[in-house]
Amino acid sequence: MAEVTIQHVEKTFPATKDNEPFTVFDDIDLTIQDGEFVSLLGPSGCGKSTLLNIVAGLEPATEGHVSAGGKTVSGPGADRGVVFQEAALMPWLNVRENVEFALKKQYSKTEARSRAEDYLKLVHLSRFMKAYPHELSGGMKQRVSIARALSMDPEVLLMDEPFGALDEQTRMMLHKEVQYIWETTGKTVLFVTHNIRESILLSDRIVLMGTRPGGIRGEFNVDLPRPRDPSSEAFTALEKQIMEMLEKEIEKVMREEMGDDFRSKKAGFLYRSNRDMGDHI
Repeated sequence: MAEVTIQHVEKTFPATKDNEPFTVFDDIDLTIQDGEFVSLLGPSGCGKSTLLNIVAGLEPATEGHVSAGGKTVSGPGADRGVVFQEAALMPWLNVRENVEFALKKQYSKTEARSRAEDYLKLVHLSRFMKAYPHELSGGMKQRVSIARALSMDPEVLLMDEPFGALDEQTRMMLHKEVQYIWETTGKTVLFVTHNIRESILLSDRIVLMGTRPGGIRGEFNVDLPRPRDPSSEAFTALEKQIMEMLEKEIEKVMREEMGDDFRSKKAGFLYRSNRDMGDHI
C-alpha cells in the first residue's frame, strides 16, 4: 500500500536578522491514494515544491504529520523516489553507471547492472547506456533521472516540475513516457507543475494551491479517458475552470506586490482567452 497522507502540515521559516517569520503554507490536508497520479498546481511561491520536499523527507514540516505507505516520513527513504527539474547527472559516469550508482549500495554489481538496464529499457534508452551526460539532450537526461528514481523500486514517485526547462516538443514526448511508466508500474505519483494543460494530460486529480500563506484552494477530478485530447470540449472546459480559479490567486499576489499600480496594469497581466495560456502559468 503506497498511500500518502499529509495531515495539518505547516511550514514556517524562522525570523532572521532582516526578516520576520514567514509561513509558506499552513494546515495542508491531503491524501493521495495508492496508485493515484496527483498534480500540485499553483502560482510561484505557493509552496508546491516545499510540500513535495517535505513528503520526500528532504525538509521538515514545522507542524503536522506526513506518512507514506503507512510509515511516518522523518527523512529521505528508498520508498520515495524523487525527480527534480534539473537532471543532476554525474558527468564522469555514463548513463548506465549513473543509474547503477545508488543501486550498488543495496545490490551486488551484477544485480545493480541488471536493474539499471531494465529501467533504462523502460524509458527507451537502451541504445544510450554507454553515452555520457554531455552527449544527451535535455529530454534524454530527464529520462535517465526517471530511470534512476524508479530503479530503487519506490512505492511513491515525486516529480518536481521535471519538464519545466524543456521545449514544448520534448515535453509532449515525455508526457507520453510518464503516462506509459505510470500505467506500467502502478506507482503513486505526486507531480508538481505550473502548467495547467500538463496537469490535465497526466493527472487523476489536480490540487490547486494558493499563496500568502499557501494552502489548498480547490481540487479537480480529471474524469477524462486516456490518452487525453487537449482539443476536446471536456478538456478545454476543465482548463478554463482551473484557469479562472488560478487567476484569482495570481491577482491576489499581484495586488499585494503592486499596491496602487495594480489597478492600472491589471488588464495587461490577467486573463487571455487564448487556450495556450495553459502553457505559461
